[in-house]
Amino acid sequence: MTAELTIRPARPSDLDTVVAFNAAMALETENLELDAATLRRGAAKALDHPDWCDYFIAERDGVVVGQCMVTFEWSDWRDGWLWWFQSVYVHPDHRRGGVFRGLYRFVETRATARDDVRGLRLYVERGNESAMETYRALGMVPSGHVVYERDWS
Repeated sequence: MTAELTIRPARPSDLDTVVAFNAAMALETENLELDAATLRRGAAKALDHPDWCDYFIAERDGVVVGQCMVTFEWSDWRDGWLWWFQSVYVHPDHRRGGVFRGLYRFVETRATARDDVRGLRLYVERGNESAMETYRALGMVPSGHVVYERDWS
């Protein structure tokens, strides 16, 4: 039997885990090795600024098994907020075990409890069929948008 999943807001003491999970996610999904010092500074700032974003941690038996970050985008078209899932990572030993589902439902419950949040969004790498299957199972649908960027970091 799988231990119960606990979801909680991240704490500053989670910094090492957040950094490790973000580095692993970037390498796995984009074959990108992030600069460790930059990543650590960025994650520390994120944890210190709840007005920028919220990090959530998933645990089983006191062991961190997953995380997500939620950022906030104001939509003038909707007169409300869109919450974006970012920095989603589930440890490989715990995938297909409901970890992201737990994180998603936790965030969804928080979002729907507010009258100024209009929806949840995320982006996914092309070809990540496993993730897309999970998102569809949660009721998410492709938005029809393609993300463009100009990255000067």
